[in-house]
Amino acid sequence: MTKEIIFMVEEEPGGGYIAKAVGNAIFTQAETIDELKRNIKEAVSVHFAPSDKPSVICLRMVKEEVIPA
Repeated sequence: MTKEIIFMVEEEPGGGYIAKAVGNAIFTQAETIDELKRNIKEAVSVHFAPSDKPSVICLRMVKEEVIPA
């Protein structure tokens, strides 16, 4: 059985990105998506013991957009 962890990724208004794990107390941020992916992998490896570490990391990109009514 594949263990996975899901991160909600949001673009910050001032630039950069923030990622929050769903159901786990893991948060990280970065200026670029590539840097964020590296930070997420590092945060997951630090947070979990090797035997409990998820084998799949899913990123869900959240974009907020305001449109005039």
